[in-house]
Amino acid sequence: MDARIGDISRPGRLAEPDEGIGLEELALAARNHGLPLEAMRCDLTPAGLHYVLIHYDIPAADADAWELTVRGRVRTPLTLDMETLRSFPATTQRVTMECAGNGRALLSPRPVSQPWLVEGVGCAEWTGVPLRTLLAEAGVERDAVEAVFTGADHGVERGIEQDYQRSLPLPVATGGDPEVLVAYEMNGHPLPPQHGHPLRLIVPGWYGMAHVKWLRDISLTDTPFTGFQQAVAYRYRQSADDPGEPVTRIAPRALMIPPGFPDFMSRTRVVRPGQVRLEGRAWSGRAPVTGVEVSTDDGRSWTGTELAPPDGHDWAWRRWQASWTATPGSHVLSVRAADADGHTQPLAQPWNRGGFANNLVQRISVLCPRDD
Repeated sequence: MDARIGDISRPGRLAEPDEGIGLEELALAARNHGLPLEAMRCDLTPAGLHYVLIHYDIPAADADAWELTVRGRVRTPLTLDMETLRSFPATTQRVTMECAGNGRALLSPRPVSQPWLVEGVGCAEWTGVPLRTLLAEAGVERDAVEAVFTGADHGVERGIEQDYQRSLPLPVATGGDPEVLVAYEMNGHPLPPQHGHPLRLIVPGWYGMAHVKWLRDISLTDTPFTGFQQAVAYRYRQSADDPGEPVTRIAPRALMIPPGFPDFMSRTRVVRPGQVRLEGRAWSGRAPVTGVEVSTDDGRSWTGTELAPPDGHDWAWRRWQASWTATPGSHVLSVRAADADGHTQPLAQPWNRGGFANNLVQRISVLCPRDD
């Protein structure tokens, strides 16, 4: 369903210079949640700590009655229940998933939406059927150009009543790098309700908006998909009338597990003088991460870190660590990643109206008291 009940031309709003987080944004932040950064110590993020963004509601879903249809520009349309899907050879992939709006609340001017800081991320193992297996079973017609994915979640955005829908170019949908999955397990267990139970899409290396949850339909089209989430939302725009470029792959990012212990309200970290271990994770959906640097003087100087070797999980984050000698006083710690294609995290914010792909370097305020 796609019905206009308002003005789709109305652009997303930008906060006024002195405007704080409003009640609507607070309601979004209460429904959705980010990863506690200390959970990056885990190679795999537990399902309950993995970031969650739900556009509308978690739909009622009965796995025993769930069906996935594959239709459109295919030779043999399919209707598959969960038992049939599980009968196909399964694949498991470890994938770092990041929300496209991660870091939005740090921008100025601030786009008004889900107010992410830097915690909109997680890394899990997803098990399911390769999408190309299902498309091969259905038989792709020669004139097919895109695969459109429809979830069961339904709502209104900027005046458009809609099911959540996204598409992928056919070469991505049918390719093996990344291996797109129609997943039914997360970390070896059935998908939790908030992560798309009983079925969702996993698109390694792409921002989270592409990983359609509560997946119920795949339709191959002979023209590019122009639905709201594809042609209006999730585009890099500098102005309200800019048609923009689509948001796709994840820009490189490194995050640090905040060292020491926190002040309850400000989250300022407190560390003791002496050797402090700095550690965290780094990832990129564009090319393998090749280096991570840390700064302990608010970005004035940078030092390399020890980056864990690749472990065969091409789309998962990598651990990094370094040692810092803390001295009494106030410090600002930062971390940045670079990938094999020459992309490096910026020191100045990469602004756009949607607040997408803001991979500005992380800054952590640290207080080191005198050890008297």
